[in-house]
Amino acid sequence: MPIKGFTCNLRLFFAEEKMKNPTFTQGKFAKRIGLSTTALSALVTERSLPSFEVAYAIAKELNLPIERIWFKKECKND
Repeated sequence: MPIKGFTCNLRLFFAEEKMKNPTFTQGKFAKRIGLSTTALSALVTERSLPSFEVAYAIAKELNLPIERIWFKKECKND
């Protein structure tokens, strides 16, 4: 469930990474960016939002702009 109107695409990007590199794991990724696996899991499952520093580290490690990973869903009032 998105938090504060934001949606996270980490699950998708991690699945793509796993297809490219079968040895990829969230645990290894978390270690590379200095984050616990529990904290990374909370981000992937959208139970929490990252600090700017963590979001930046994740985006840089994935070589993606932050807005491709987290984006704010627009609410439509019809």
